[in-house]
Amino acid sequence: MPLAALRRAAKDSVSGLPRAFWWLWISTLVNRLGAFVATFMALYLTLDRGYSATYAGLVAALHGLGGVVSSLGAGVMTDRLGRRPTLLIAQTSTALSVALLGFMKDPLAIAAVAFLVGMASNASRPAVQAMMADIVRPEDRVRAFSLNYWAINLGFAISSTGAGFIAEFSYLAGFLIEAVMTLVCAIVVFVKLPESRPVRTAQEKAAEPDVGLGAVLRDGRFMGVVGLSFLIALIFQQGSVGLPVAMGEAGFTPADYGMAIAVNGVLIVALQIPVTRFIEHRDPQRLLVVSALLAGYGFGLTAFAGSIGVFALTVCVWTLAEIVNAPTQTGLVVRLSPLHGRGRYQGMYTLSWAVAALVAPLMSGFVIDRFGAEWLWGTCAVIGTVAALGYWSLMRGLPAEGDGDGGGTVGVVPTPTVPAPDAVADRVPGVTGGS
Repeated sequence: MPLAALRRAAKDSVSGLPRAFWWLWISTLVNRLGAFVATFMALYLTLDRGYSATYAGLVAALHGLGGVVSSLGAGVMTDRLGRRPTLLIAQTSTALSVALLGFMKDPLAIAAVAFLVGMASNASRPAVQAMMADIVRPEDRVRAFSLNYWAINLGFAISSTGAGFIAEFSYLAGFLIEAVMTLVCAIVVFVKLPESRPVRTAQEKAAEPDVGLGAVLRDGRFMGVVGLSFLIALIFQQGSVGLPVAMGEAGFTPADYGMAIAVNGVLIVALQIPVTRFIEHRDPQRLLVVSALLAGYGFGLTAFAGSIGVFALTVCVWTLAEIVNAPTQTGLVVRLSPLHGRGRYQGMYTLSWAVAALVAPLMSGFVIDRFGAEWLWGTCAVIGTVAALGYWSLMRGLPAEGDGDGGGTVGVVPTPTVPAPDAVADRVPGVTGGS
């Protein structure tokens, strides 16, 4: 492709998004540049502290349990207090708890603080997703979510390799670096990001009732998406919990794992934007089915890996699944979420990943210790197949995408408008098509 065409494609990918989005994007990037705990916790506990894979899985599961506890609460906070206060509280708490975790020596203390880290770090996700949906036009959301995911992995590609070598000398330094970077994110949010929560008029409140957690749970199609998201997350979690333990037991070093997993971030940085431009207007059902199969069988191929090169090759396969799944599924969640219930809907969606973060370490630790890593990778292939069938079934008859996703707001603080009756129907769970 000529250089001029590449420049034009890059410009088209980033143009038209509001300034607030880019500050949120910068906050995401800085946060991921300091990522350490979630990536290297298993290696820290097994190689540095000498604990078993089962104990490492238990601590990672407690980290996930913290996320489960905070997901719905953070979603409610996002709707009631606002996006910005929730982000400030979550990121400041994360910085403090991560720093504390680095100094813990007792096994019970490590487990307890890991729970707090999981609770604090997960609390920012509903607010970030809701704020992004608030400030970006519906037609630009897939592109915006893709750019945000690109920032996550740009930071991850840089940090995972560097953190792998930092871990060779001092795990504590990694904890402290993450704490400082997370605190920088909180400062960016405080200084640069205004509140984006839509303000409702009395007429809007009468036309569109408040959305409670009960309404979210009764939204059948959305809860189906949440369930399938859990299965997909259960697979992807193995990249940070099952894969490092399996590589460690096979004699590979933390730096080896860091180099292998960095392929994930590098590929997403290189391919996320062009692939998103390719899939942006394609059938989401087909995209989600294909991504589920690639995820399951990508990890399944890990059973045949015996060198860093082969491990990296398997990472390439399931990374392609991530590239396709992430913006497609996130866009689907926003599409099914009512405007004034975005926090709760995002909280429920986040819960699926938090529960997966709880279950995946327990599953991987148990399966690796009892049966061997090959059984874990075979299980991933089965789960991916089940998820693909689920997406195929769930999305049949899904109404065509329009502006009834609760969106249509432009700018930082959306101007309240009275929605048309068909838009109200699309926004209220259970009124149309299972949404």
